Amino acid sequence: MKITGFLLLSFLLVALSAVSFPEAVHAKDPAAVLDVFGNEVTAGANYFIGAASNDFAVSATSSIICNSDVLLSPMSNGLPVTFSPVVTSDNSVIHEDSYLNVDFVAPTCRMAGVTTMWKMEFRAIVRGSAVTTGGVDQMNRFKITKYGGDNGLYQLSYCPDSETSCDLLGNVVNRLAVSSVPFPVVFVPSTVPQLEYKMM
Repeated sequence: MKITGFLLLSFLLVALSAVSFPEAVHAKDPAAVLDVFGNEVTAGANYFIGAASNDFAVSATSSIICNSDVLLSPMSNGLPVTFSPVVTSDNSVIHEDSYLNVDFVAPTCRMAGVTTMWKMEFRAIVRGSAVTTGGVDQMNRFKITKYGGDNGLYQLSYCPDSETSCDLLGNVVNRLAVSSVPFPVVFVPSTVPQLEYKMM
């Protein structure tokens, strides 16, 4: 009788938990970010960030990264990037809405402490904050989210911290900068020759 009562009480507690906290039972991981071929974007792999509307890609003001601004330039001049989650995980897949560090795959500047990692900095040319290099791990967080519906396009945001809303990034004077008009991007594996790939 005691065992039956214990089992009944255990069943009721589990059932009550499922009814009271459905989000905990049915929680769904954010969708994986996909490249132009429909494959999952993964941490540490090299990608070109391409503007979806033309043959332009993200690049930098200097191929030897030395506090360079992040630009949009012809795809043939694009610099690949790598993504790494701010919160380390055993899963290498990059998910929408997760905090990321972004690094150029390029020679590092010889100035002490300058990195290829993206960060935000004031730039008079865009009259506001623009993406540049020289970031520090865990302190320069970006996000990838869907642009529009389920069309394979994404947008980038800068997220100062977990308690502040993220700022959308767009094309301002051919620089990647905070903008109220985000622009759609796609992710192209760097194994695809830039000149052979045609943007959507």
